[in-house]
Amino acid sequence: MGRLELLSPEGLRVDGRRANELRKVSAKTGVLAQADGSAYLEMGNTKVLAAVYGPRECRMRSQALHDRAIINVEFTQATFSRIERRPTRKFDRKNMEVQLQIRDTFEAVVDTTIYPRSQIDIYLQIMQADGGQVQACINAATLALINAGVAMRDYVVACTVGNVDGTPLLDLNHIEESQGTPEITLATLPRSGNVVLIQMESRLHMDKLEKTLQLANDGCAQIHERLDEVVRKELRDLVHKVGQHSNTVRGVSTA
Repeated sequence: MGRLELLSPEGLRVDGRRANELRKVSAKTGVLAQADGSAYLEMGNTKVLAAVYGPRECRMRSQALHDRAIINVEFTQATFSRIERRPTRKFDRKNMEVQLQIRDTFEAVVDTTIYPRSQIDIYLQIMQADGGQVQACINAATLALINAGVAMRDYVVACTVGNVDGTPLLDLNHIEESQGTPEITLATLPRSGNVVLIQMESRLHMDKLEKTLQLANDGCAQIHERLDEVVRKELRDLVHKVGQHSNTVRGVSTA
């Protein structure tokens, strides 16, 4: 498939979306009972599972910092997650780069100073890969950290954007990524608008950069709305369950 086929004359992409249209986003928190916080997130056909353990005592006391917590990130991809099957290596260079990017991203927003001499472990696994793996991991990790009750200054939301012949494309899928489309991954803090991660996979002319980044910002705003809906729904469900339990206890006590 040539690059020109990524966007039809009618303005439609290979999966039927418009250029500025996100894939469907769905998520749920608290999916792993043994973790302190967890989340499962789907962005189109990209699916990721996130688990958070901590804050907890550092396993290696020599690494503990007296004034803040350390954040560890482990990123893996299930062997069945990709179309091309290949063995998964623990120290895969690309995976380690992703781990560092995500760790640096959350070190900028997690209030680590209130958890001295402790560690926060974030485990991320791609269950199905169809483009935008880094953005999906960041968004899933945000939900898992919130579910764990870890103090953060804001949500962290991420979105990818590409550019085909001067037309920005929001939220790239695997086909669009594999055609050499110039791609940017942007992670922002919605309240302040601050950028905590910007990653470019290839060159993009300056004349196209501003318009492309603006679409990425718009995508982050849309994703933030969806993640916030998930968090608020889970909170409402929790309050409802607690209320039901309290009413049941009072009923037993009265009896």
